[in-house]
Amino acid sequence: MKARILLLFLVTGIISGATGQNTIDLTFTAVDNTAHVQLDSIRVMNRTQGGDTVLYWPDTVLTIFYVGIHENPGLTSDFKVFRNYPNPVTDHTTVPVYVPEKGKVSITVTDIAGRLILQSERVLDKGKHSFRFTPGNGSQSFFTARWQGQSSSIRIIHPGFHSGASGTLEYTGSADYSPGLKSIGDIQDFPFTPGDELLYIGYNNGFESGIPDSPEVNQTFTFQFATNIPCPGMPTVEYGGQVYNTIQVFSQCWLKENLNAGEMINGTIEQSDNGTIEKYCYDNDPDNCIIYGGLYQWDEMMQYTTQQGAQGICPPGWHVPTDEEWKVLEGAVDSLYGIGDPEWDISLDYRGYDAGTNLRTTYGWSANGNGTDLFGFSALPGGIRLIDGSILYAGIDGIWWSSTGVDDGLAWDRNISHYATDVRRYNDIREYGFSVRCLRD
Repeated sequence: MKARILLLFLVTGIISGATGQNTIDLTFTAVDNTAHVQLDSIRVMNRTQGGDTVLYWPDTVLTIFYVGIHENPGLTSDFKVFRNYPNPVTDHTTVPVYVPEKGKVSITVTDIAGRLILQSERVLDKGKHSFRFTPGNGSQSFFTARWQGQSSSIRIIHPGFHSGASGTLEYTGSADYSPGLKSIGDIQDFPFTPGDELLYIGYNNGFESGIPDSPEVNQTFTFQFATNIPCPGMPTVEYGGQVYNTIQVFSQCWLKENLNAGEMINGTIEQSDNGTIEKYCYDNDPDNCIIYGGLYQWDEMMQYTTQQGAQGICPPGWHVPTDEEWKVLEGAVDSLYGIGDPEWDISLDYRGYDAGTNLRTTYGWSANGNGTDLFGFSALPGGIRLIDGSILYAGIDGIWWSSTGVDDGLAWDRNISHYATDVRRYNDIREYGFSVRCLRD
């Protein structure tokens, strides 16, 4: 089934003539390990521009239309017909309309051939209004509303209706049109420009699973709802003469251990682009790298590229997680703040409720700071290498790089400490040496 949303790509400046229309189909499905599960709903967030929308089962396909239009600074774009629910229609459907100022609103419903089926006209106050549409014959209709020279349309899917009548259209009043889903407020709009980073969140039976993406072409996304198991089809990875276990945390497949790749150098020596992967070990003891993994400066870990999501020193088919991918992990394991919650966007501080406790191992942390390791991530406190060459805090802190740079000298990381139940998001100097976890592509 398809839910279609018109996303207007506003082009600044004067554009002569009509521009072409492009579409991207995003299809969603879900599994628990290898068994298919039915999604309750899917939330799609634009992490670049803001805005979100929600698909409710059986809607499982979002078609994004983005088109170039003339920009008229004096014309408001607030008047809008929002996606109806449910869609496809099983009996009747509710169509929300937002009116910026009191005025006459004309509504027409046409069939796929453009023939007029129903029409209505009434004066509506400023605010949100709802209409109940019951389809007649045919498999789809187009609902168009006009106000002060502006128009907005949606397509309504209603397969299997053969009533022989033209259907009905009723005004049901001014009301909040958005169905409840977690703590999501009204969906006002969903802007999209190619290159925007989106976040897809699938919901099933009280659980949620997230996937970040920057869509460019039609694609199918499969949410995974299994967790605390080896990644299906890939329980281990052999790399650099070592075997790493894997762990599935909903839609993310991680290495279960910190990366321990390369040759050890003394903590007082700067890692360099010399064709050899170099690592620091706590206390300059290679045995500690076997326990905690290596510590790496950001540039060495990235193999001297600045492209977020790069493979870096990870195995082929794996990459250094981005800042957004760390946020998805945190939301997946926290018992209070879910995936996509603004809590995870807080910087330079600890955030969340118990994500740190749930990610920490049940052993190895100082001062009774062991965690619950509820999801099998098994975060160990490997310490840090400071810019003066000293290596400290094993057993106390674990800090992991992301592949997302902040500027020429800083990059985002995550800090889990023995005394904190939550997780700190910080931007640190790239010359520090931190642990690395790899995420499957």
